Amino acid sequence: MIDLALLRDDPELVRRSQIARGNAPETVDAAIEADRARRAALTAFEDLRAEQNAFGKLVAKAPKDEKAALVAQAKDLAERVKQAQQLANEAGDAAASALARIENIVIAGVPAGGEENFVELRRVGEVPTFDFEPRDHLELGEMLDAIDMERGAKVSGARFYFLKGVGARLEIALMNLALDRALQNGFTPMIVPTLVRPEIMQGTGFLGEHADEVYHLDKEDLYLVGTSEVPLAGYHKDEIVDLDRGALRYAGWSTCYRSEAGSYGKDTRGIIRVHQFNKLEMFVYTNPEDAEAEHLRLVELQEQMLTDLGLAFRVIDVAAGDLGSSAARKYDIEAWVPTQGAFRELTSTSNCTTYQARRLDVRYRPEGGKTQPVATLNGTLATTRWIVAILETHQQADGSVRVPEVLRSYLGGLEVLTPVASA
Repeated sequence: MIDLALLRDDPELVRRSQIARGNAPETVDAAIEADRARRAALTAFEDLRAEQNAFGKLVAKAPKDEKAALVAQAKDLAERVKQAQQLANEAGDAAASALARIENIVIAGVPAGGEENFVELRRVGEVPTFDFEPRDHLELGEMLDAIDMERGAKVSGARFYFLKGVGARLEIALMNLALDRALQNGFTPMIVPTLVRPEIMQGTGFLGEHADEVYHLDKEDLYLVGTSEVPLAGYHKDEIVDLDRGALRYAGWSTCYRSEAGSYGKDTRGIIRVHQFNKLEMFVYTNPEDAEAEHLRLVELQEQMLTDLGLAFRVIDVAAGDLGSSAARKYDIEAWVPTQGAFRELTSTSNCTTYQARRLDVRYRPEGGKTQPVATLNGTLATTRWIVAILETHQQADGSVRVPEVLRSYLGGLEVLTPVASA
């Protein structure tokens, strides 16, 4: 949730943020009124409870001949306290519901609008050209006996796949390269749970308007994560973390799951939009003053990875309406996919400021001060989808694929992926 003091003291800022996201500004007025009603109901309950406590002491000291009447009054007061508590609870629930409709306050400079209103910040690398008709990643993957969509569908249904042979090795190599880069930059590697409790999924902001994209196990009441961001955000729930020696940086390696609700007919060919994939996700806890600088640092690590893999890409500043409820700013990096003639998202990195930490109660203690919510950030350092751009960018006329030099040591020195007979 957002800072309540900000909502009360600067509602216009909150309204501007909601409008930039494409949300109704009336949600701010509703939240302010619900917060006022909650505080009034809580004050009424606490006043009655104080009166009840004081009256209880009076009853205890009263003479016997007066106690019967006082006890009757005490019962009446107890019923009023009970009713006031119920009203306070109801007002608290209503306020929580109203506040949940206020998304994180966007950072100044974030472009307003929806998905198409992003701002391109820069392009890096040369878009590949070919003196032959390039093949798409699935055709290449099948020639290399690296991707098997048909058997993936047979075993699990549409949008599932097998990576095999050099395909499996390529993903493992990519993930290990990312892990080494994370280690070199002070991240602690983590193998994380991929099932989380509702309060963790809710706390990270994934059960809002995109809740239908998340898999839920009804019997266990657990959610399958779509990113390691979720368990890593919950890792320090209800804790006061030590930031005296700097930010806490984690790199979570996990399998991820997304239902891809609402994507019917989109990217059905190949492994661009699938239900299951692997990902190495960077996650950072830091003090709010350093969050924007940390955000740029995460983008720099992503850009270095993609540059070293020989991919052409662009960096975009995502518009407010396409941020997701938790992010105050998000940068996407989109790599060129030759057969689509377009840039496609390979990484995202978000500055969630204190929004997730307030919901999950993760705090730090500034020197000599009271505890405050930390800022959280996340960003992809490698994922299965990158194979799409790698295969298409580095393909050769005969269907072979040059291995980016940075990956060769992770593939036993293999320099070229060569087509094989059909499986």
